[in-house]
Amino acid sequence: MSDSDSKPGEQIDEGRGRKFPCEGCGADLEFSIGQQDLKCPYCGFEKQLEFAEDATVAEQDFHAMLGRICDLRSRDRETAGDQSELRCDACGGTVVFQGSLTSSECPYCASPVQLENVHDATDRIPVDGVLPFLVEKQSAQTNLARWVQSRWFAPNDFKQRGVTGKFNGIYTPFWTYDSMTFTRYRGQRGEHYWETVRQGDKEHRVMKTRWYPASGAFDRFFDDVLVLASRGLPRTLMDRLEPWPLHRCVPFTQQALAGFFARTYETELDEGFNEARQHIETALDREVRQRIGGDTQRVHSVDTQYSAITFKHLLLPVWLLAYRYNGKTFQIVVNAATGEVQGERPWSWVKILFAVLGGLAIAGTVFALSQR
Repeated sequence: MSDSDSKPGEQIDEGRGRKFPCEGCGADLEFSIGQQDLKCPYCGFEKQLEFAEDATVAEQDFHAMLGRICDLRSRDRETAGDQSELRCDACGGTVVFQGSLTSSECPYCASPVQLENVHDATDRIPVDGVLPFLVEKQSAQTNLARWVQSRWFAPNDFKQRGVTGKFNGIYTPFWTYDSMTFTRYRGQRGEHYWETVRQGDKEHRVMKTRWYPASGAFDRFFDDVLVLASRGLPRTLMDRLEPWPLHRCVPFTQQALAGFFARTYETELDEGFNEARQHIETALDREVRQRIGGDTQRVHSVDTQYSAITFKHLLLPVWLLAYRYNGKTFQIVVNAATGEVQGERPWSWVKILFAVLGGLAIAGTVFALSQR
């Protein structure tokens, strides 16, 4: 078939491009945040998301999946390339998918297109669930305006002018991990007491600590430890978007991605679990210290065993905006399920200097009064 014979809504390039044609007018359906279904932006036709009858967002066996991936890669099976191209079946233009980007819009006619098979490649871990966009772009913009006004130490012109730019809706890959843990610990519990000490003609009280041995063991189950699986987004900001309403995830369907960007994972499954272990070990250290008790603790050893490890591969929604201020680029991310805003911002060093000087003045006044 020649390019001139291509028709809107028709799959091309061996099915690698995927669109969802409107049954009313033939235009592209897009995911509607308000209706939580597919909707035509032109004639208003709506279509419910389609799921397989047995589709669920289920936990997967961690070690079994690692073995499967290792076996597939040892056979030199093809992997999804860093860059792929496909023709837009609406205008015939070429759409380039760079790196892990798996859905985009045609740069020539703005029609949404998807590289469907990346998620289902033989040596790629399929997506288990997707949390659909729940926050409209207008609501994200409203929350962003409030966020700007709440930045106390931002320059005045920044707060007056606000942030302008285009929000892009992005589905971001995450791993979630479940694990049962069994922990043995050994340490010391410190209890403070006071003694009166004489130095010359003066006496003063000194705090000292008595130490007692402490040890024990306990079980603890960790559920849905979340790890960002994309290296292309600011990790610190993304971590601050938690918590996510993961109970609202639905089984993965390409239809939920219609009209949005999406990325595949760049952090491998085992790498993600290493990061999850750091979060788990931090939580276990807090619990060990709590179990040791006392006024202070010394932890000599902590030995943790992991079992029943499972995972899920999820796509979570984010509104992403980049803006420029005084020649520098800053990023804003909005949790598109809760509306939480986190971002980079400029600082007014004049305001910070006055705040520091004011704090020093107050501290000096309090000290002078205490001396009197």
